[in-house]
Amino acid sequence: MPSDRQDDALTTLMLPFANGLLDWPATGGALFLRARDGWPLHRQPLPGLVCEQGFRPEAKALEHAGLALREEGEAADRRFPLVMLLPPRQRAESRALMARAVAATAPGGRVLACVPNNEGARSAEDDLKQLVGKVSSLSKHKCRVFWSAPLEGGVDADLLARWRDLDAIRPVLDGRFHSRPGVFAWDRVDTASALLVEHLPADLRGRAADLGAGFGYLSHALLGRCAGITALDVFEAEARALALARRNLADARVPVGFHWHDVTEGLPGRYDVVVSNPPFHGQGRGDRPDIGRRFIQAAAQALEPGGRLWMVANRHLPYEDVLDAAFGEVRVHAQRDGFKVIEGTRARGGGRPR
Repeated sequence: MPSDRQDDALTTLMLPFANGLLDWPATGGALFLRARDGWPLHRQPLPGLVCEQGFRPEAKALEHAGLALREEGEAADRRFPLVMLLPPRQRAESRALMARAVAATAPGGRVLACVPNNEGARSAEDDLKQLVGKVSSLSKHKCRVFWSAPLEGGVDADLLARWRDLDAIRPVLDGRFHSRPGVFAWDRVDTASALLVEHLPADLRGRAADLGAGFGYLSHALLGRCAGITALDVFEAEARALALARRNLADARVPVGFHWHDVTEGLPGRYDVVVSNPPFHGQGRGDRPDIGRRFIQAAAQALEPGGRLWMVANRHLPYEDVLDAAFGEVRVHAQRDGFKVIEGTRARGGGRPR
């Protein structure tokens, strides 16, 4: 079943077809980069639509709606008469994705993109113009949809090549890790994770999980500090980040499992230790404390009696009630720079928390 949520960018992206400004390709299908499901994709037949989405909740929604889904880089040589995209906010990542879209477009095909006005719509439109020349556009729902003329040459090949490399994987943090633009805190240790690592006790032991692991910094620090950790599962909803964590933890001293997984749906295993710097935004800009609350509940449900959660969160986020309900003991170990480090210990005995 298609999602019935309101998605202004997706609605605006499909307006040129609804208004008769563009026709869906009669043959050859279309590629949709950073695709999201929603009713605009089901308003008319879209034969041959192939979607790419690396964020697990969005990918599952596309699957449940019956849409064809492929992994990033799969069938990379295939060209489409139409390539659609919803560019991300991060400029280097957005330009790299736009270059990928142009490269995946067949001769005579078009690139179609949409960006909310408050996320750099005009800049994104200008970027497409730099790559392909003439661009048409339409504004509605506080978004801008823009599309190329049929691509029959005229693409700036040098710029295309440079932009495709803008989000390439590269060494960061003095070569200790590899990362890429678009991943959370991609080229630095974020302040919250640094605070958590500073206060992690060395006596953590047993089977551990890192929830929302990003490129693997916290997992790496946990294994370096806590000799008693015997196995680790890494959970991350963003496929690009998970691939980086796999690379950065390739030489880990313990077995490591890597899971492309939405933690808010719960965890499949049992653990003695859980560490987390949970996200507090979804795909939009507003605070989403419900995500962190579900991370806490998932951790509590997966921890063995006496198991310990160590997490960091923004000081203003209201997690105390869910922590108190899920754990026998809760302690705040540090508060600094707008963040708080919290330990929750599962009570010994009794059933699993709900």
